[in-house]
Amino acid sequence: MCRNIVILCSLLVTLSACTPRVELAVPSEPITINLNVKVDHQIRVKVDKELDDIFSDESGLF
Repeated sequence: MCRNIVILCSLLVTLSACTPRVELAVPSEPITINLNVKVDHQIRVKVDKELDDIFSDESGLF
């Protein structure tokens, strides 16, 4: 009987030592994200003179 109690206690101690633990910690330094991105764009709009005349205020289209 005493031997069973000792085995049971040692089993409980062993199992309690293996319990998983999740820990959330805030970092001491801020998170830095370096994005070395170069955005180079050009927008070119070419309108023919005819299209400019069609969309003018005097054309009455709108």
